[in-house]
Amino acid sequence: MPSVSAHVALTLAQHIDAVFGVMGNGNAYFLDAIETQTDAVFTAVRHEQGAVVAADAHFRASGRIAAGTSTYGAGFTNTLTALAEAVQARVPLVLVVGDEPTSGPRPWDVDQIALASAVGARTYTVGHADAAATTVIAIEHALTYRLPVVLAIPYDVATLDAGSVPEVPAPRLLTPLAPKGEFAEGMLDEIAAALSQAERPFLLAGRGAWLAGAGDALGELAALTGALTASSALGRGVFPDERFDLGVTGGFGADGAMELIRTADVAVVFGAALNQFTMRFGELFAPGTRVFQIDIAPAATHAHIGGFVRADARVAAEALVARVGSASSAAAPGVPWRESVDVAAARTYEKGDDLAADGRLDPRSAARRIAELLPRDRVVVSDGGHFIGWANMYWPVEAPDRMMMVGTAFQSIGQGWPSMVGAALARRDSTIVLTSGDGGGLMAIADLESAVRAAAGRGIAVIWNDAAYGAEVNLYGLKGLAAGPMRIPEVDFAAFGAAVGAEGVVVKTLADLDRLGAWAQEDAATRRFLLLDLRISGDVIAPYQQEIIRVNS
Repeated sequence: MPSVSAHVALTLAQHIDAVFGVMGNGNAYFLDAIETQTDAVFTAVRHEQGAVVAADAHFRASGRIAAGTSTYGAGFTNTLTALAEAVQARVPLVLVVGDEPTSGPRPWDVDQIALASAVGARTYTVGHADAAATTVIAIEHALTYRLPVVLAIPYDVATLDAGSVPEVPAPRLLTPLAPKGEFAEGMLDEIAAALSQAERPFLLAGRGAWLAGAGDALGELAALTGALTASSALGRGVFPDERFDLGVTGGFGADGAMELIRTADVAVVFGAALNQFTMRFGELFAPGTRVFQIDIAPAATHAHIGGFVRADARVAAEALVARVGSASSAAAPGVPWRESVDVAAARTYEKGDDLAADGRLDPRSAARRIAELLPRDRVVVSDGGHFIGWANMYWPVEAPDRMMMVGTAFQSIGQGWPSMVGAALARRDSTIVLTSGDGGGLMAIADLESAVRAAAGRGIAVIWNDAAYGAEVNLYGLKGLAAGPMRIPEVDFAAFGAAVGAEGVVVKTLADLDRLGAWAQEDAATRRFLLLDLRISGDVIAPYQQEIIRVNS
């Protein structure tokens, strides 16, 4: 008869088709049931952090919830940084773990519920009689609140005979949050009137707008009002018309585009939290700009907001389209603002030099050349570190689920390699591109093997190798702090890649990138994973980092 572990596996597999993890004593029977009794696909990673990271990236790339799994004790504690990232990024996933016996902790057990709670994740512990129902409740919690949950199987319960798997209700999901009450309706009227009368209207959207499916409605609203558009770093590509889109706001944005935004007289923000980076540390909008925000958060998330509506981005955008469309004048008279400016010129970034003054690659020119050679059908996953500016600035993507920065919500590095694993399973026909620094790349080097195995000939890793923790050099080296702890002996990542079956290429000149162009033309079924070890100059500082330096000086 099915065990408690099998009840968890069989119920989970009704709603989740991808599981990532490392086998240990605490989850062995769960994984056996996943492998032998379900259609869910298990993908092994080499470090437990990677189990959560891969499940996180899978959701970001596909919108489908996935699961990670680890054993108890040390296996569980290895997941905590990735779990904290998923909490802060509001990514739903289920982490199935072993746990201490119901009789009490052993010497190697820790209080896993307290540890999960400390990083913001709720734990559901299954029992002998309720494993299936508890599993559904855990999935429902994750999807409803957009948060990771821990599903714990006590060690002495895991193998107990639980009888036939019962039929349990499917997870119940909340309907999109509609604006409620006279205040919300009145504020929507005010926003519609402001957009209709604005001379320089501007719409900003974030990841929340993408998750709400607001893209089409936002495109229609922009067309009706003649507004320029832009997105947060996690919302890029949400507006359907690229001709009038200024790209990403904040430190990743082009200077010309940011100057145009400063001239907007009305701005409406959809599903973007407006953190310090998106807002250019408070300087994104001019003091005279009327700024409205629409979000599912309980209240406005920035002091510059002059009017707030709590609502789903799509529902609110559709309501504004109806209001603006029925108005006698949908926009201010004359040529719409967005047709009077040169958007393409405003989005231009510095080209950079072939080589920097120190003789190493200029990361700007390298990023620009890589963008020319990458396959168009690509999903970019980014680790954290100074280098994040280059891909964000120079590598355009078609939608928010094609550029993911796993780790940046929690300001962590070392989550890049396992991100490739989740993205590769989520998007099986696309090229998966990792952008990572040498610091983060070394921190999680065990899962280089996982990335090569999962992505195979669809995988490219670009390592921005400056032999340093670049962000620390730029922030603290400039203040005169000891440089030794900020430096890394130059590592041959190409050799690392070759050791696990990839093709490694050391890139010291732009001509060395020609191999990427040739690789892109080869058959993905027969070519190998490609790892580009870019020997870049650490003297070229990304604009977003210069902004941080200025603020912290």
